[in-house]
Parts: sequence; structure tokens; C-alpha cells
Amino acid sequence: MIYTVFHNQKIKLPILVIAMQRPIVTHFFDEPTNTFSYVVQDPGSRACAIIDSVLDFDYAAGQTDVRSADNIIAFIREHDLDVVWILETHVHADHLSAAPYLHDQFGGKTGIGANIVKVQEIFGNAFNAGSEFARDGSQFDALFEEGDTFTIGQLQGNVLQTPGHTPACLTYVVGDAAFVGDTLFMPDYGTARCDFPGGDARTLYHSIQKVLALPEQTRLFLCHDYKAPGRDNFEHESSVAEQRSENVHVHKGISEDEFVKMRTERDATLGMPKLIIPSVQVNMRAGELPPAEENGTVYLKVPINFF
Repeated sequence: MIYTVFHNQKIKLPILVIAMQRPIVTHFFDEPTNTFSYVVQDPGSRACAIIDSVLDFDYAAGQTDVRSADNIIAFIREHDLDVVWILETHVHADHLSAAPYLHDQFGGKTGIGANIVKVQEIFGNAFNAGSEFARDGSQFDALFEEGDTFTIGQLQGNVLQTPGHTPACLTYVVGDAAFVGDTLFMPDYGTARCDFPGGDARTLYHSIQKVLALPEQTRLFLCHDYKAPGRDNFEHESSVAEQRSENVHVHKGISEDEFVKMRTERDATLGMPKLIIPSVQVNMRAGELPPAEENGTVYLKVPINFF
């Protein structure tokens, strides 16, 4: 794929002009965690990528399950696809990743943002993970920097670093599709919170401008939806044009200072996601559970008064 990078002087951020290939995108919804996972296919080959998979977890029982991941597996096998990438948009705080389970089934390389090392340092310390927990991102096959590219068959993906919700958040741009993680929600719901350790509302504002600088017809695929008041259906797809004109938090005309004030005040009213403690411990390890202790049992820690 051929693409050009130039600079818009108004926002002083790179805009990508991409020869608009159109990947086939199939979504999978896990309602208990309000999470959308995606299979992204090259229409000209069998190659595909999986983005933001879910490992089911019953917190009260301490039990994992693979029902959600098995739905993705069944789809890939039914369509005889070849998984080349298993990607994370960030270290999720609301669900566990099924990346290791999917990797065992299909192979494929795992990828996340290079700033995972910042998240690992913060939460490795928070959970007192010890020296056996590597804080260098080595649990993943690829650590993506701004402007890096990857391929899915004949499709080329481009990486935008879009931190703010977390330091390691990425947007994957594949043809006319962009996978924005938690950076944006549906226009009627707004934007991601920024009060997790390492988050920053001002940084998020600038990251969102990078996404909104993509061509207006770009399809935006979201990681979550919570159904804004008055809407009955869960939605997973928006567009740059819709977000520019309609996002209730950051539409055109909202200044950086206005956004930061809104986001900071709103975040102060929010409780922690119910699965943040198990999710972060697992996802900072690329979806692997912590190592078993001497009795052969795996444990998750609960830091008291940390969050």
C-alpha cells in the first residue's frame, strides 16, 4: 500500500492519507464487559488479524472461560483464515485478554504499543510483581512505535500512538478502517476516562485530534459501548466525520482546556471498572496468568487503597 504523511498546520499533527483499501471487519461482542473484538480480513487472501480479544472471567468464583474466544475461533475456522496478528490496542482494565489461548490455536504474532513498558513499570510495582516479571515488553512479539507499519496479507496497517487513557494506547489504521480502542466511544457517549495511573486528559485530547485528522470517511471501530441514554442498541462503528461533528465531548469547536476540564471533572465521579484488578495483572503479561506459586495454584493480588 502507498501512503503519504503530511502536516496540517492548524492542529500540527500528522495526517495519514491512505490508498483506501477496504478490509473485511467482523465484530464480536462480549456483553458482560461491553467489549467488541474484531477479526480484520484481507479481502484478497486468507490473512487476518484479531484485535482486542476477551477471556471470560467470573471474578466471584475465580474461574476463567473461553466461550468468547471460541466464537472467534469458530469463525476463523469456518472461513479458513490465516491469523497473522493478535493485536491489543492497550492494556485493558475491564477485561482479560485471550491472546495466549488464540496464539496456541493459530500462531500469529502478538503486538501492542511500545509504551507498554511504562504500564508494566507502574503496575508491576503496584502488584509487587517481583523481579521475575519482565518490564521490557518482551511478553509481546512486536512493540509498535508511532508510524510503524505491519501487513495483513496485502493490507498494510499503520500505527498511531494515541495515549491519554493509558500511556500505551494505539490506533491501528488498516485501509479505510481504524481501530481506536478506548480512545473514542460512540459520538453520543463521548471519550475515554483518563484517571488511571499514567493517564492524562490533555494527552488524550491531542491523541483524539490525530484520529479526527484521518480522512472523514474512515470507519472507526470501537472497543466498548455502554448505550448512551435514549439509545437501545449496542453500537461498534462510527466514522471520523460523525465524531468530528457529533461527539458530545470533543466535537469540532471544543477547545483543549474545555475538554480537559470536562474530562477531569467527569472522571472524578467514576468508580473503578469491576475487573480492573485481575485484568491489569493478566494483560500486562500479554494475557498470561501470573506464575503459579509453590502449591501449584495461580493467585491474583488485591492492592489495598491503591486505586
